[in-house]
Amino acid sequence: MSNAPARPLLGCIADDFTGATDLANMLVRGGMRTVQSIGIPAADVAGQLDADAIVIALKSRTVPAIDAVKESLEALRWLRERGCEQIFFKYCSTFDSTPAGNIGQVSEALLEALDSDFTLACPAFPENGRTVFRGHLFVQDQLLSESGMQHHPLTPMTDANLVRVLQAQTRGKVGLLRHDSVSGGVESIRARIARLRADGVRMAVADAVSDADLHVLGEACADLALLTGGSGLALGLPDNFRRAGKLRDLDAAHVPAVEGGEVVLAGSASQATNAQVATWLQAGRPAFRVDPLALAAGQPVIEEALAFVADHAQTVLIYATSTPDEVKAVQRELGAERAGHLVEQALGQIASRLRDTDVRRFVVAGGETSGAVVQALNIQLLQIGAQIDPGVPACVSMPGEPLALALKSGNFGGADFFDKALKQLALAGAPA
Repeated sequence: MSNAPARPLLGCIADDFTGATDLANMLVRGGMRTVQSIGIPAADVAGQLDADAIVIALKSRTVPAIDAVKESLEALRWLRERGCEQIFFKYCSTFDSTPAGNIGQVSEALLEALDSDFTLACPAFPENGRTVFRGHLFVQDQLLSESGMQHHPLTPMTDANLVRVLQAQTRGKVGLLRHDSVSGGVESIRARIARLRADGVRMAVADAVSDADLHVLGEACADLALLTGGSGLALGLPDNFRRAGKLRDLDAAHVPAVEGGEVVLAGSASQATNAQVATWLQAGRPAFRVDPLALAAGQPVIEEALAFVADHAQTVLIYATSTPDEVKAVQRELGAERAGHLVEQALGQIASRLRDTDVRRFVVAGGETSGAVVQALNIQLLQIGAQIDPGVPACVSMPGEPLALALKSGNFGGADFFDKALKQLALAGAPA
C-alpha cells in the first residue's frame, strides 16, 4: 500500500483539549496516523495535515450550550470539506458537561447537520475503569454519582443513569442498547439498532464493560455517519478502515525528538491528580503551589513561580491542585468561574515564560489547564505519539520549533504519572 499523503478518513470533534488527545492516542494505537488541531485549523496549515484522522480540539465542555453547538458545527463543516468519511464527537468518559447539556445538544445538532437519523452514545473506557451497564455509568466499582464526580467543581455529575441524563438534554427520543445485544455480536447490535430506529429512537446509550464490547460496537457501526462517546468507542474504528483497504501501512506513533528543559504543571482538582501531586511531594521533589487567593489579591505569584524554577536544577512541579474542601472554600470567596480562570491563566503565563527560558517539554494535568497552556504557547497542531498511560500520549507541536507535551485529563494516570510522562517525552523520537 502506498504511503503517499491521503485525505483524512475519520474526522473528530472533541469538547476539550485532553479529551482530544485521549482520542488521538486511541487512534494511533489502532494504526491511524493522527494530528490534533487546537481549534479549527487555520487555512495556512490545512495543507500540512498528512493524517488518517484529524481531531479538532475545542474548549466547549463548559461553555454555554449554544456556543458549544455553534463551534462544533463549524468544526464539522471544516472536516466535511476535507472529505472525512465518518465523524466522531468525543466527550469525557465521565459524561460531564454543563447542566444545560452540551453533550446532548451538540450530538443532536451534528446528527441533524449530517442528515442522519441515529447515533450511539457510549462513554465507556474499561481500561481506565469506566464501564456502562444497563445504561448506568460506573467509575471502577462505583456508580458515577458516588465516584467523586458528584463533587467536581465545574461539572458535577449526580446521576449515573445516562439514558435519563441524555434525555434531559435532547429533543429526540433516547434509548438503550443493552449488553445482551452487544454481547451477541455485530449482527445482534445491528438488529437492535434497527428496532430502536423503528421505535423512533435517535440516540441510544450503549452498554460496554470490556474492550471486546467496544471493538464489536465499532464494527457494527461502521456505516453510521456519526458516533459519539469517550475515546474507548474509537477502539474498533481503525480496523473498519483497514478492512476496507483504506488505511496506510506506516508507524503511526513516530514523533520527532525534542531537546530542552522540562516542567510539570497541574491545575486539576481530581482525585487522580491529587494523588500524583502527593506522590511528587512525598518524594521530596521541588514543587511550587499556586494559590488562587494570592492571585486574586494581586500578589506576584507568577514571578515567584518562575524564580522558584530558576533556583532549582531539578525538574519542578508547579501546581494549584487542592482537595475538594479546599476548592469549595476558594470558590465561596472568589466564585467557581473566577477561581478556575485565575489558575488556568496563571499556569498558561508560566508555561509561556518558561518556554522563553528554553523549557521545551511540558507535562500538564487537567483539561482546562491543558487548554490554557496550549493556547498560551500558541500551539496550532499536535502530532500524536506513543501512549504514556491509558488515554494520554506523548505529543509534539507543529509547525515551527517543536515542543513536547503530555496533556492529561485530570482523572487519568497512575500515581507515578508525572515521572512516566517526563521519561516518555525525553525518549520521544528515539528508535524503538
